[in-house]
Amino acid sequence: MKRWITALTIVFVAAAADSARAQEMTPGPGKLEVSLIPGGFTFVTKKSSADLPDFRSYDAGAALAYNFTRVVGVEGEVVGAFGLKKTFDEIGFTTKESAPNRLGYTANVVAMLPGRSIVPYATGGIGGNTLFKREVLDIFKSDTFFTGNVGGGVKWYAPGNRWGLRGDYRFEAIKSKDNAPEFFGNDNRFSHRVYGAVVINAVK
Repeated sequence: MKRWITALTIVFVAAAADSARAQEMTPGPGKLEVSLIPGGFTFVTKKSSADLPDFRSYDAGAALAYNFTRVVGVEGEVVGAFGLKKTFDEIGFTTKESAPNRLGYTANVVAMLPGRSIVPYATGGIGGNTLFKREVLDIFKSDTFFTGNVGGGVKWYAPGNRWGLRGDYRFEAIKSKDNAPEFFGNDNRFSHRVYGAVVINAVK
């Protein structure tokens, strides 16, 4: 009888250990995540009422997230936006030039839908956007604007839960200033940003 009890105890302990290991290996958000953003695009929309031009940029950067649980986390992000060339004819003269470079930085709250390897999420937060000077477009000094953003995306985690991939969309509102350069205007601007990233679970 004692042997049966001992054998059953060993089986239950082994099963519990296997279950715990399986939970640890279930793909999903880690405690600390790094997102490397090799490429994305931002589209700043045209303000026809103020005769302000639209323009585009190629983006690259990184983000660091701390997840309190697999449902809620916070994330800080820094992204450089490199202006793409286009013809500007809304600024008092016509010229074909690259749009000004910008640097964006945000702090966001992230809400995730619990799942296995595929995790949809929604996010929103505040930050800043620095517009660097570009004298050919009459931007004679760099300036920083307050921003707010909302968006979401999907993360996919590979087996082993060490890394994954991510697709993200953000709608961003950029608050103007009274002394803003004419190119950016004394009016709020809006942009749409999409990017792809590699996600690394630094701490599982």
